[in-house]
Amino acid sequence: MRLTIRMDSPRSTEHVPARYDVETVDLASVDGVLSTTRSVRLRLDLDRPVPNDVLLDCIDIAEQGPGGGNQSSRRWLIIRDKAQKEALSDLYWEGAGKWMVSARDKLAGTEHRNTRVMRSAAHLAEHLTEVPALVIPCIWGVHDDSKKPGLFDSVVQSAWSFCLAARARGLATAWTTAILNQDAEIREILEIPEGVTPIALLPVAYSTGGDFASVPRRSAEEVSYFDKWGRTYEDRDDQSPRSIAERPGATVEIDIDAPPDKVWSLISDISVSAQFSEEFQGAEWVEGHHGPAVGAQFVGTNRHPAIGEWQTTSTITAFVENEQFGWAVGDDEETAAARWRWEIDELHGHRCRLRHTVRLGPGPSGLTPAIEAMPDKEALIVDRRQQEHLANMRRCVEGVKALAETP
Repeated sequence: MRLTIRMDSPRSTEHVPARYDVETVDLASVDGVLSTTRSVRLRLDLDRPVPNDVLLDCIDIAEQGPGGGNQSSRRWLIIRDKAQKEALSDLYWEGAGKWMVSARDKLAGTEHRNTRVMRSAAHLAEHLTEVPALVIPCIWGVHDDSKKPGLFDSVVQSAWSFCLAARARGLATAWTTAILNQDAEIREILEIPEGVTPIALLPVAYSTGGDFASVPRRSAEEVSYFDKWGRTYEDRDDQSPRSIAERPGATVEIDIDAPPDKVWSLISDISVSAQFSEEFQGAEWVEGHHGPAVGAQFVGTNRHPAIGEWQTTSTITAFVENEQFGWAVGDDEETAAARWRWEIDELHGHRCRLRHTVRLGPGPSGLTPAIEAMPDKEALIVDRRQQEHLANMRRCVEGVKALAETP
């Protein structure tokens, strides 16, 4: 596989070789760019010029991105004129900047999770005019919910490729879309014709220094499902039949029109799921443990038509108020029969996303005797247990949603 850059370009191609073999790719460098390209606002060098050749080289790279129907429909606006930048900056200020500055000032000195990002966003709003270049990727077409190829699915990936190419050249970018709410005003300022859609505003400047770092994200095993929605595996082996050794699990998520603290008040109750689950019957704190905290233990009661009723002792392993509540069935996660967790992601507009997960193992579980008795049916046993967990977990998150959204 070879990457070919347009050979008739009058610009220098020293930053990107015209051709290279896949065997020569430096994965550490490529992965470094992919995992450290962030929206940079506080460290934009507002005084150092950004040559047009560098911007155009980045667009050449971006234009290698895929497009629906293989149509060449992307267009790029590079704004350098001071008056044009001032007009866009005024729009940005009225549409979002004033609110960002107000939010920054309210959060200043607090430990709120958005304190840093609002300080960064407000800084950009206050200095947008001074950024050396503003780049607006556009696409021929207007979104009509038709799901036809050739619109956003043909431009967003190329716009991000532009950001990656810029990062590889020491440039910093920020992905912003707030200004797009003033569509008519943007079209008038930039003379964008009808039938063309701008999809982002990318401030571009050299970085003033400092590290480009990755940020904490959920692991691939947590956000990747195999074959059917919601089915996870910590150690998937596709060369063998499904087994308990793969530590299968299940994940269910739901968006809730309620703030995190209201949802937290529900899911931090160890018996909340008993209102909705067909299997979980309730729980009580072990003597001497009077509330949720890391290390606290509780006894849960479960019932299954094929097994009857049984009890398990669980230990709380994760407890971050308004964010995480997790427990291991057993004494710890290293020997647990299963590991359960509630997680809350804060969304805009006083909303949140509730995530409920279970991961079987790594210790023996209730499935172990059945698998030992019928080893030839291990894949079927695992599959059915995942189905049961998903069904009950859906009932639980939907039940919590109903309670949280009740006035």
